[in-house]
Amino acid sequence: MDAETARAAGMHKIRMMDRLMARWLAMRAGPRALTSQPEPRGVGQFARGQQMLAGNFLMAGELRQSPDTVPFEATSLAAIEGLHGFVWLDDLAVVGDVRARKLAQRGLRDWIAQYGRGAGPGWTPELIARRLMRWIVHAVFLMQGLDGAGHRDFLRAMAQHAALLDRRAARARPGLPRIEAQVGRLYAALSLEGMSDQIAPASAAALAAAERQIQQDGGIATRNPEELLHIFELLIWAAQALADHQRPVGDRLGALLERMAGALRVLRHADGGLARFHGGGRGGEGVLGAALGLHDRLRPGQIRPVADQAMGYARLAAGRCTVLIDAAPPPLKAAPARAHAATLAFELTSNRRSVVVSCGDGRSFGPDWHRASRATASHSTLAFDGYSSARFATMRKARLELADGPRHVGLEFRHAPHARAIALGHDGYVATHGLEHLRYLDLSADGRVLSGEDMLVATTRAERRRFDAVLARTGKSGAPYAVRFHLHPEAEASLDMNGTAVSIALRSGEIWVFRADGMQIALAPSVYLEKGRLKPRPTQQIVLSSRATDYTSQINWSFAKAQETPGPVRDLVQDDPLAVPDL
Repeated sequence: MDAETARAAGMHKIRMMDRLMARWLAMRAGPRALTSQPEPRGVGQFARGQQMLAGNFLMAGELRQSPDTVPFEATSLAAIEGLHGFVWLDDLAVVGDVRARKLAQRGLRDWIAQYGRGAGPGWTPELIARRLMRWIVHAVFLMQGLDGAGHRDFLRAMAQHAALLDRRAARARPGLPRIEAQVGRLYAALSLEGMSDQIAPASAAALAAAERQIQQDGGIATRNPEELLHIFELLIWAAQALADHQRPVGDRLGALLERMAGALRVLRHADGGLARFHGGGRGGEGVLGAALGLHDRLRPGQIRPVADQAMGYARLAAGRCTVLIDAAPPPLKAAPARAHAATLAFELTSNRRSVVVSCGDGRSFGPDWHRASRATASHSTLAFDGYSSARFATMRKARLELADGPRHVGLEFRHAPHARAIALGHDGYVATHGLEHLRYLDLSADGRVLSGEDMLVATTRAERRRFDAVLARTGKSGAPYAVRFHLHPEAEASLDMNGTAVSIALRSGEIWVFRADGMQIALAPSVYLEKGRLKPRPTQQIVLSSRATDYTSQINWSFAKAQETPGPVRDLVQDDPLAVPDL
């Protein structure tokens, strides 16, 4: 038996023990009264709650129509986790009326009756914790109007969950799952009768699980910005719950949160969303702002300048414009099955509107979309036709993993009074073409112009021999490549000036103009893979096509706000709060 098969067998055995323990405790756990109730910290959406009341449950891109009941059956793992983790409870609690409470209570009763004795998929430690935390913070909402039997069943289920976490939280998978399990255990210790002796060990275990994952710059090894946000959100909830109970947060947890907050500020666009790289989305609407705001209230009075880089990403910011760049090798060891070949790709945001984006992560749309979304061509950078800057290999169980990629990524900031600039380079194409990719980005001090330069160079003798071999195979016609700029679906693009410029109109009224020195510009179809949508959103991409025929190739380009666009824009256009256009 190889190591991977052994690990899978071991995890299967652990999950079986979780279910058996849940079944055993369901028969033995007595009701535990709530002694306190932490304030709800999750950011629910009123409009999504209203949709649920209309019978439409959209969870992780999967739509279930279920009038008057909560549909716990789902197809995708993400949807199952959302339903059995009771994340929908945040949305119904925001609505907060009698109809919303009755639907929530019906979902609670149905879940306890059908799954409460260890049945179903919701018994991993992290899902137990996710469910229990929401039960605790929404307990008054759930218990109002329940009969005596309903009260007892609810309190007994919470006691069962708390006892399970006490025994099984340490068995959760390392990383985010274990942190979530330990924070759930802490919530139970703070809130349920007779568990105060568990507060200190639960707090210490949550901190230890986090310290093993958080790097010195506040990032994580998977380089997934949204995963970092989830961890930060859990830890800031734990810190606030401790503070509410007059328990010390502690210097170690405070310092850890400070580092993570710094990294998240680097990864935050001007619109408040996260950079979308390596499997992460932009985060739920308002979630990042709420978490950082809670952190600032816990540790007030500190001046927090935003750094230039964290977690392998670099940031250029001026005016109300941000440019976030993937400036490190992909996480080949930490997340080979989710990492993207995105080195030197960037995203551009102006005020509240995204302009240049990555296509995003296609995992929720199926394996074909997931595979395509991870290729270099799905990011706003340079790619050779038919090649990515990192190599994919099919591993066991048909998993497509990044097996090799850039070994060296160079980065140098070149800031000046008139601009914020950065020079980057990677060697991901040396093995295939003998060429290094160099990229120079320059954001003007007022945030109105982003200038870029992409170069392919062969400098050493070995690189030139490799490139000469490529030229020989192509009959001296050169290696075809393209520089792509994927546009946000709400950025309307049109070709101008006989194909030598592209006008990009944002919903705010801003106009950006793209130009490339001496090159014909093409607009081509693209997609925007957005978590929570039923299907990919069609959009466009700007494509600059060329061929590498010499040891040095170069393309210069720029994005600039049109002269008539005012500096301060009063952006009152409302975004679609649900991202569900088909309902």
